[in-house]
Amino acid sequence: MARPRKFDEARVIDAAMDTFWRRGYEATSTRDLSERTELGPSSLYNAFGDKRQLYLRSLRKYQETATAEQVEVLRAPGPVADRLRELLATAIDADLSDTDRPGCFAINAAIERAAADPDVREEVRRNFATVEQALRETLAEGQRSGEIDPDRSAEVLARQVLSTYYGLRVLARVQPDRAALLDVVENLLESCTGATRTRPDR
Repeated sequence: MARPRKFDEARVIDAAMDTFWRRGYEATSTRDLSERTELGPSSLYNAFGDKRQLYLRSLRKYQETATAEQVEVLRAPGPVADRLRELLATAIDADLSDTDRPGCFAINAAIERAAADPDVREEVRRNFATVEQALRETLAEGQRSGEIDPDRSAEVLARQVLSTYYGLRVLARVQPDRAALLDVVENLLESCTGATRTRPDR
């Protein structure tokens, strides 16, 4: 009979996710993971498998937490344009304020590991698809209410917003100019609504 685990699995996954997020897959060593999770290497890998399996678990946890928060913003009540703006502006502010944990973990994984590891690629694809589906539903809602240009495909608009969202998260890492990044957001919203909008104070 297997002995019960004497650690908090959720806490360990959170610590591993944060480590991979800050350092990347290749730069994260077993020692790094052991120190951050407070588990010895043998205990860590007996519980979760090897480093790669722990990385995949971390990506799934990211989808359950950070990606779920993005979807929650899109499904909140209120004007559709305001929800889209909040999604994009919140990501910009998060990326500019936390330079030790750069950008979006899913994007980092896509850049570093997706080409070489089909399981990582699938986790990232699932992550992106979740956000895209929420965007498509939100934009379709905006079309029904008259807030979003009804002559454009909600699917195409969702991909445009998704591409801009992830592009901004990469751009914020090398061009930390909040005003310039927010200009991109407002131009995107104008494109979605089909009209020039009064831009909010920053």
